[in-house]
Amino acid sequence: MSDAVNPYQSPETAAVPVPPLTAQGTLTETMLIYLKGASPWLRFIGILGFVGAGISVLSGIGFIALIPLFGQLWTELPELYQPFTGIFNAALGSTMVVFGAGGGVLMFFPSLFIYRFGEKIRSYLRTGTDLDLELALKNNKSLWKFTGIICIISLAFIPLKIIASIIIAVVAALS
Repeated sequence: MSDAVNPYQSPETAAVPVPPLTAQGTLTETMLIYLKGASPWLRFIGILGFVGAGISVLSGIGFIALIPLFGQLWTELPELYQPFTGIFNAALGSTMVVFGAGGGVLMFFPSLFIYRFGEKIRSYLRTGTDLDLELALKNNKSLWKFTGIICIISLAFIPLKIIASIIIAVVAALS
C-alpha cells in the first residue's frame, strides 16, 4: 500500500465534548416583573378553560337527551333516505355527544397545565424556591407537549377526512 491520501475517505473532525447545562445565574428583576405580570393571567385563563371544559362536557351529556328529537328531523327526508333515518339519528347523536364531551375532556388538560403554571409562578415569587420555578416550567413543558400531540393527531386525521369526503361524494353522485 502507499502512503498517499485517499480522496474518497470521509473527513475527520475532532470530538469536542458538549458541556452540561448548568445554572448560569439568577433571574433578573425584569424577568421577575414579567413572571409576576403573567401569573394572574395564566391562572385566569386556566379557570376559564375549566369552566369551558365543564360546559362542553355538560352539553355533550345534554345531547343524549336530544337524540330522540333528532329522529323527528329525519321524517322530512325524501323517501330514498327514509330507511336510513335510524342510522342518521344514531350518527348525529353520537357525534354530538362525542365531540361535546370529548372536547371538554381534552380542554381540561391544557387548562390544568396553564393554571398550575401560573400558580407555581405565584408560589415562586412568594417563596423564591427553585422547586416552585422548576414545577412551573415543568407544567409549561407539559402544556406544549400536550398541544403538540393533539396537533399531530389532528394532522393524522386529515387524510382520513379527505378519503371519507371522496367516498361520500362518489356515493352521492351514484345515487
